[in-house]
Amino acid sequence: MPINIPKQLPAAKLLKEEKIFLMDQERAYKQDIRPLNIIIFNLMPEKEKTELQLLRLLGNTPIQVNITFMNTATHESKNASKTHLDTFYTTFDQIREKKFDGMIITGAPVEQLLFEEVDYWNEMKEIMEWSKSNVTSTLHICWGAQAALYYHFGIDKFTLSRKCSGVYRHILTDQVENLIRGFNEEFNAPVSRYTSVSEEEIEKHERLTILSTSEEAGVFLVKSNDNKMVMVTGHLEYDAHTLAEEYHRDITKGIDIEMPKYYFPNNNPSNKPLNTWRAHTHLLFSNWLNYYVYQATPYNWE
Repeated sequence: MPINIPKQLPAAKLLKEEKIFLMDQERAYKQDIRPLNIIIFNLMPEKEKTELQLLRLLGNTPIQVNITFMNTATHESKNASKTHLDTFYTTFDQIREKKFDGMIITGAPVEQLLFEEVDYWNEMKEIMEWSKSNVTSTLHICWGAQAALYYHFGIDKFTLSRKCSGVYRHILTDQVENLIRGFNEEFNAPVSRYTSVSEEEIEKHERLTILSTSEEAGVFLVKSNDNKMVMVTGHLEYDAHTLAEEYHRDITKGIDIEMPKYYFPNNNPSNKPLNTWRAHTHLLFSNWLNYYVYQATPYNWE
């Protein structure tokens, strides 16, 4: 899928080096096709890394995708430059009258706070409410998934005794759902969080279906029965080295943290980690774009 992004976006050069099919806006406007319009609400602190991770995945299927990045208006990012945000990001007020085929809401480093304590929670609620009528399907990641379960379905998170960090083995609890088409019955997925959600509460909810769980890490993949909302409690989009960077960062800060499980070869943090989840990451994103967005969205929103 060629992704339509600004030529100057820093991720563009790296994506081209990886042979990801890019299309600049000038060429995209000349194509007589209906592209998918995807908005990414990027709440991660290191925004350029997350941009690269997500664009790499959205550029791997045959349909043209127009990308819009959105940032919070009620919270000032400390890790991204104002120039980068002003150049490549929009705010909710600027797009609230528009319709989007798909939306991605990322994780955020605020999970140890109550939702109501997050300084942009009111803005977050407004955006999630807006997505119900202005977006065909929304993919929520990690804290974004917990926020969606709380706001839309009344299922709160709870605090774990220790951070759940590592590459955990997950199983499918549904074998036929289009979102996990092509998945192995067991697959690896990175997890990095201090909180979790109740599998029992989700199972009891008449509007939700669990698609994947881990015996150690808990619920992983959940969808609403109308396919408008997908919740992924881990980080399939992570690069091979992302968990290592988080671990060494926490060690440097003096945080009492355990080494990520099943991640470093021979359980040695000096060894280079391997990406053992890449294939399923691409499957999840391409299945979501195809079955939940492209096949479901109206040709003309009006």
